[in-house]
Amino acid sequence: MSTEEKKSEKKVVQQRRISGIVVSKSGDKTIVVQVERKLRHKLYSKMYKRTKKYHVHDEKNQFAVGDTVEFVACRPYSKLKNWRVVT
Repeated sequence: MSTEEKKSEKKVVQQRRISGIVVSKSGDKTIVVQVERKLRHKLYSKMYKRTKKYHVHDEKNQFAVGDTVEFVACRPYSKLKNWRVVT
């Protein structure tokens, strides 16, 4: 491969998409999304839940509390917002 061929090849990075439920509209163009994961205990094999909240950028203010949204990582919009809604 020549150096020109290497430059022309672009790496396609597939971003992780996360989905969750909107639990709050904390401000203008910001929503708080709660994501619930189910895990299995290593020793006892019992299923248990873990939840985490993400501050997500909603450019059009189109989502309300209770909606299910899908979001991906992006550049930082603020101290807490590093995610944006996929439209």
